[in-house]
Amino acid sequence: MQVFKGNTADPATVAAQVAKLKARFGIERIAWVGDRGMLTSARIAQVLKPEAMDWVSSLRAPQIAQLAAEHGPFQPSLFDERNLLELVSQHFPGERLVVCRNPLLAEARARQRLELLAATEADLARIAAATQRTRNPLRGEQAIALRVGRVIARFHMAKHLALTITDTSLAWARRIDAIAAEAALDGLYVIRTSLPQDQLDAPAAVAAYKSLAQVERAFRSLKTVDLKVRPVFHYSEQRVRAHVFLCMLAYYVEWHMRRRLTPMLFDDEYLDEASARRASPVVKAVRSEQAKAKDATRRADDGLPLHSFRTLLKDLATLTYNITHTALNPEAKITLTTRPAPTQTKAFTLLGLNPACTQTNPVDRQKLMRTRGYAQRTAEVWLNGWSAALHLAA
Repeated sequence: MQVFKGNTADPATVAAQVAKLKARFGIERIAWVGDRGMLTSARIAQVLKPEAMDWVSSLRAPQIAQLAAEHGPFQPSLFDERNLLELVSQHFPGERLVVCRNPLLAEARARQRLELLAATEADLARIAAATQRTRNPLRGEQAIALRVGRVIARFHMAKHLALTITDTSLAWARRIDAIAAEAALDGLYVIRTSLPQDQLDAPAAVAAYKSLAQVERAFRSLKTVDLKVRPVFHYSEQRVRAHVFLCMLAYYVEWHMRRRLTPMLFDDEYLDEASARRASPVVKAVRSEQAKAKDATRRADDGLPLHSFRTLLKDLATLTYNITHTALNPEAKITLTTRPAPTQTKAFTLLGLNPACTQTNPVDRQKLMRTRGYAQRTAEVWLNGWSAALHLAA
């Protein structure tokens, strides 16, 4: 794991990872999968190509427009039953380009554009009415432009409207050609890859790029949903790195726990099989029939209620570890663990854990905190508490 300074741009981190894989791990040939913000054309030309690395990425909107101008309009009839069209371009030598068309996405974008245009024009109509009212009319080109600017900044439709502003009036008209040009690209995205057809065909290239959703899901879990890496209440570089390391380690444990606990969660256990049955990798993934049955009954096969990962952890947290003593012998400590409920028993069975054997010795913890460096001692204390859970990776 490597932590970069906060002002480091995402594309600037690629070179360090390429060098790490070659020097530290000895990997000579690898295909990098990254979004268009990470694996930019400049990064591909300056970092990946000189190192003979392959890539799977996508084109930006201006590049897609350029490709459409080069090959002509991408009419729906050009796409096969998988909504894919593979081609090459002089602007991307040595690369295969896979044009994907998602009809549902095309409809959504067309609808959104019309709604934004209508909302923009409704607000502009109110400003135009203010310039024509009898009492205290809105006057001055600059004053009218300020009001219009706020509307344009809100809906971002300036590229589709031609505005005419004078000292006493406001008028506008839709840019029909600009709207039609954008509409021609609705639902289209283009995957670019340097891998040959025999190593990665077009559907596999699309599936590889869309697998980046797993990375986005992991970052969302780290940042906001479960682990909440921020705010960071540390100021020294060493402690910040230790904090991020522990959060990554916690996500590693969470990932394994989710895989083991899937029969108790609403997660789809047969997602790969459902994806394989899709007619096209372009269309939105659908849940399997087993997952739909989970949603309908909200019960597992054994009749126990299903959980989200968060609610299941809350259920497990009700299991308590008590240290007591008797009045006759206060020095004799008696350790008692509450009896697990059926749901808790099933969870611990799937995890392969014994809740009575996952506690860290308090004396050892205090000694460790006094004698070791912060990053190492924090990690070791945390690992001691989760040693059984980490055994899942074995």
